[in-house]
Amino acid sequence: MKQIAFFDFDGTITTKDTLWEIIRFQKGTPALVASWLILSPILVMFKLKMISNQRTKELMLKYHFSGMSLTDFQKGCDDFCGSALPAMIRPGAKAEIAQHLANGVRVIVVTASAENWVAPWCASMGIECIGSKLVVNNGKVSGMIDGLNCNGDEKVCRIEAAVTLADYEKIYAYGDSGGDKQMLAMAQVASFRPFRS
Repeated sequence: MKQIAFFDFDGTITTKDTLWEIIRFQKGTPALVASWLILSPILVMFKLKMISNQRTKELMLKYHFSGMSLTDFQKGCDDFCGSALPAMIRPGAKAEIAQHLANGVRVIVVTASAENWVAPWCASMGIECIGSKLVVNNGKVSGMIDGLNCNGDEKVCRIEAAVTLADYEKIYAYGDSGGDKQMLAMAQVASFRPFRS
């Protein structure tokens, strides 16, 4: 029986929002805190649902990484996956992924975070990654997201573009927020915040 499992990343597999953590890792805590202060009106508008998640994320990424060479940015992401990220991984999530793999289940992480700092970890686990993609201009990070942020309905669209769901007799999905509701609704076995102790 062919089976597939979709995992959200931030909050489901990890204990922290990795957008903030990749900024902290590459730019330092003082720079992260400074950006919170400078962009606080934007963050307040986001909390009040006056500005989209995508626009808020783009402004943060643009503030910290716009003009940075993709080579340097990706090296920072790779280093983050190797040194800082492992401490943020929920043991239960890692064990669940390992069990699925042992049972021959295809496992895909579907995340709103950029593939740059999630895909290297996924590769180390032997699983796939579908995430937001960043626009790169002339070899430099722009801070903009290519297309739509991989969240909510877009998670389902991206899954359907990459996977023929009819080929699978059993679908699992794991999530922790409203942005995962549509993905969870696709599954026969849906788990909401399953790895929180």
